[in-house]
Amino acid sequence: MACRLASPGPRISGAGVKIEKEFQSIVEKEKNFQIGNLNVEIHSDSKSAGIAAAQSAAKALRKLAETRASLAVIFATGASQMQTLDALTSIEGLPWDKVCGFHMDEYIGISGDHPASFRRYLRERLTGKVSMKDFFEIDGSSPDPEKTAHEYAALLRAADPQLCLLGIGENGHLAFNDPGVADFSDPHDAKIVTLDAACRRQQVAEGWFATVDEVADTAITLTIPALLRVPKLIVSVPGHRKAAVIRRALSGPLSTDCPASILRNHPDTTVFLDLESAAELEGVLVSQ
Repeated sequence: MACRLASPGPRISGAGVKIEKEFQSIVEKEKNFQIGNLNVEIHSDSKSAGIAAAQSAAKALRKLAETRASLAVIFATGASQMQTLDALTSIEGLPWDKVCGFHMDEYIGISGDHPASFRRYLRERLTGKVSMKDFFEIDGSSPDPEKTAHEYAALLRAADPQLCLLGIGENGHLAFNDPGVADFSDPHDAKIVTLDAACRRQQVAEGWFATVDEVADTAITLTIPALLRVPKLIVSVPGHRKAAVIRRALSGPLSTDCPASILRNHPDTTVFLDLESAAELEGVLVSQ
């Protein structure tokens, strides 16, 4: 079922996760939709969405491995990626021995064993579960973050990643490209950014930090052009806290006010949602 953008219908509260029966019926009959270049899959729950995203990633890995001795993949972190990575690392027979992994961002000034460190996250949920050819960490505790960002950008460009697993923040960010620092024409592949208030609150809400004051102020992040240069993007966005930003990303203006809106211009992106994160798409996805 192909779908087009429609005039916005009544907004549905993400907090209440209240989904109109008519919309839910449409989703139950056909879970695959398209908005411009963007493919959207809506699944019954976060686990189902994560499994579907993992299966898509597994298919891409197998295909890439047919013609490449080495393949670079960028991995995201955070609550949105847990089900996807859990499912992906459980799939047998994947060519992990050919995969050189990268990640998107890291807080500046925290150690690699800090509970909120993305290095620790990926060790526990990815590299500690599968034997990869290599994995390149962003050293957020480096004494020279600018040098670290520059060197990581050069390493990433040389590796030429072909697949990226990512999420969308509550403020619409991709990686740590919050609205105030996102640049669709950024000349850099990695840079230092200051995290905005909404981003920092999300880190607390997801349990990575106890208070907003504990959240790092700055981070090293891959930029939006670096992410969009990757040929295939798999985007996992479950949960009711993402419902409002999903509506903005899929139906709002293409603007750095919602950085994820730029995904609609990418030639091969699939967004995996559950019913909760899709709750405000009533009136946006309409059958043709």
